[in-house]
Amino acid sequence: MDEELRALTERLRRESGGGPDFERLLTAEADALARVLTAPAEPLWARELAAFRLGRAGDRRAFEALVLLLNHRDAERCASAAHALARLGDPRTARAAAALATNELRVAYALHPVRLLVALDAPESVPALITTLRRRLSPHDPYRRVALACVEGLGALADARAREVLTEALAHPALAEAAVHALARIPKQR
Repeated sequence: MDEELRALTERLRRESGGGPDFERLLTAEADALARVLTAPAEPLWARELAAFRLGRAGDRRAFEALVLLLNHRDAERCASAAHALARLGDPRTARAAAALATNELRVAYALHPVRLLVALDAPESVPALITTLRRRLSPHDPYRRVALACVEGLGALADARAREVLTEALAHPALAEAAVHALARIPKQR
């Protein structure tokens, strides 16, 4: 069992109280897991476990549930959803992550969508990160962790389109060092 699955299993075992329903979902086949995602009155822990297992297996029936979890107020749920979505291989994932990362009404929950965009390195990634970072550069913006994730992500993606916004980030003390490193990773213009 890898670290992501172990951490999720331990957290959801505590949340569910363990028991036969939890143990059944740990070994359930894909069709049984998919039924959990659509059945009425299933607890959140059961839906999360089913979606995570299906997503890691590449079963696209998990997509909608994982996107909802990616936008959850609980950071641990967001992180497990991002992990599963990165492995799902669904072409809709980058567009969904970009929509969540750039949604100003949900910016408090944008950290994991931003990180997922970096992991996906999709066509939507750089434009969404630039948009999100530019909005975080206003004075006294409370979402510095999101801004820092954008700066680091743009550096990892090393796309020249990010040069302007990363240069603007240099003026922000909390982002300056990361922006210097990010800019250093972008190939020089000729």
